[in-house]
Amino acid sequence: MSEGRVVVVGAGIVGTAIARALARDGHHVIVVDGRPVGSGATAAGMGHIPVMDDSEPQFALSRYSQTLWDELSERLPASVEFDRCGTLWVAADDEEMVEIDRKKRFYDERGLPSDVLDSRALLREEPNLRPGLAGGLVLPRDQVVYPPCAARFLLDEALSMGSEARIGTPVVAIEGHGVRLANGEQIEADAVVNAAGWHAATLTPGLEIRPRKGHLIITDRYPGYLRHQVLELGYLKSAHGSDRDSVAFNVQPRRTGQVLLGSSRQYDISDPKVDRPILERMVKRALEYMPTLSRLSAIRVWTGFRAATPDSLPIIGPHPEHPGLFLATGHEGLGISTSLGTAELIAAQVGGRTSPIPPEPYWPARLMTVTPHV
Repeated sequence: MSEGRVVVVGAGIVGTAIARALARDGHHVIVVDGRPVGSGATAAGMGHIPVMDDSEPQFALSRYSQTLWDELSERLPASVEFDRCGTLWVAADDEEMVEIDRKKRFYDERGLPSDVLDSRALLREEPNLRPGLAGGLVLPRDQVVYPPCAARFLLDEALSMGSEARIGTPVVAIEGHGVRLANGEQIEADAVVNAAGWHAATLTPGLEIRPRKGHLIITDRYPGYLRHQVLELGYLKSAHGSDRDSVAFNVQPRRTGQVLLGSSRQYDISDPKVDRPILERMVKRALEYMPTLSRLSAIRVWTGFRAATPDSLPIIGPHPEHPGLFLATGHEGLGISTSLGTAELIAAQVGGRTSPIPPEPYWPARLMTVTPHV
C-alpha cells in the first residue's frame, strides 16, 4: 500500500511502536484506544528486553528487536529508564547446568556473548542469591525499560510526525477499511492494524489467543540490592505450554533502586483482583532463590492480562481473508521486548516492502479459524 491513512487500534507499546514506524514511512496514522496510553498489558509488563532461545522464530524476532532498542537507546528520555543490566539465568542443580551449557552453545553459534558462572561466581555477581545454587548464565546485552513511559515516548514520536491519537473512546468494531467507535463515530482508512492485545479477538473473530493473568510486586528503594534481571532456569517451562496456574522466580533491578518481582501465570480468569494464594506462591518461590527479599518492603501489587497463543509466538501480519486488515497481538510476556521488531514487520507489510526478518512464522493464518471460500 502506498502512503495512506492507517488506523492503529491499541495504544499499548506494540500499537504505539507500530504507529511510530508507519508515521516514519509517511503514512497518516490515527491511534485509537479507550484506555490511557500504556495502561493495559504494557503496564503489567516487566520491561525486560532479552534475546530468547526457545525457538528460532522467537530468537529472530527478539534479537532483531533488541538491536532496534539499542539503536534507539541514545534518544530515550530518562523517564524510560533504559538499563543494559543484562540477564542472569540461574541453575539450581547439576541437571539444570546441562541446560545452561546448551543455552551457551546456542548463543555462541549465533554470535551473542554470554558467560557461564559456577556457584561461587554466581554469588559474586548476585550476593543476595542463596548459597548452594549450581551456577548460571549471564547475557550482558539484555536490557530493561519502564514500559508505560516507553509507550508514551513512542506515541509522542508518532505524533511529532503528524499522527493523531484518539484516547478515551474505545473501538467497538472493525468494519471494512475502518473502525467504529463506542460513540458511533466512523473512522475510515486505507488500512487497520489490530494491536489491541487480548481484546483483539473481540474485534477480529477467529483469533486463537486467550488472556493470561499475571501478578507483579514492586518494593521500596534499595540501591545496589540487585544488578541483573535474574530468572530461574525453569521460567520458560512455566511460562509456556501449560494451562495450569504457575509461578517462577523473576526479579528485576529498577533505575530507581526498586526491585520488581514476578511472575505468575493464570488462564481463563477475568477478575483483575490480586489472587492472594497465587501471590503467596510467587513470593515463596522467590524466597527459595533469594531469601533476603523477605527484608524488603513491598509498596504495590498489581495484575494484568497478556495475550497468549498456543505456539508461544505472536500473531503479526495480514488477515488471510480481509485485505487491509493487519494483526499484531499474542505477544504474551514478550510484548515490550519485541514491540519494535513487530512494528517493523507491520510497516514493511503495510508498505509492500520486504520484511526485515522472515515474516512467515508469525502470520495470522496459522492460528485463525477462517471462513472457507465456496
